[in-house]
Amino acid sequence: MKDIALFYGTYTGVTRMVSEKIAKELGADKIDVYDISKDGEKMGDYKKLIIGTSTWSIGELQEDWDAFMPKLQQMDFSGSVVALFGTGDQAGYPDTFLDGMGMLYETFQYRGAKFVGFWPTEGYDFTSPLPLLDHDHFVGLAIDEDNQPELTDERIKKWCALIRPEFGL
Repeated sequence: MKDIALFYGTYTGVTRMVSEKIAKELGADKIDVYDISKDGEKMGDYKKLIIGTSTWSIGELQEDWDAFMPKLQQMDFSGSVVALFGTGDQAGYPDTFLDGMGMLYETFQYRGAKFVGFWPTEGYDFTSPLPLLDHDHFVGLAIDEDNQPELTDERIKKWCALIRPEFGL
């Protein structure tokens, strides 16, 4: 078992693909990567977590995260370092863009997590307040493969450089 785990939930495979890119950028040999639908119970074994989700339909939490939510709400993340990332469609769903990431932020926050990896809102066009830390920052990395796929790799690289020291990498 490694010190860092990345847990993701995905429907179409985009969040899984982003998870794999993040793990590769940070050093795949240093991170355990799990699909929340299969290995969620392992989350309690780690104090350094990277959490990824899509937002589905009109502002709904991705189904696998939603199913895991009762267990998640029983966990204690005091002393844990958490970095979030979300995937979504800012053009098609500007009023619910990355709401899933915002929902997970609230859940982990109420359970004592320390967050790292806040991401600037510059370069995005959306109206949802849920994924925001403040006016200028998302609660985590924002990825829009539907409308800005050409920016994904560079955003991942910059975000990983931001969180690397926080995870001791």
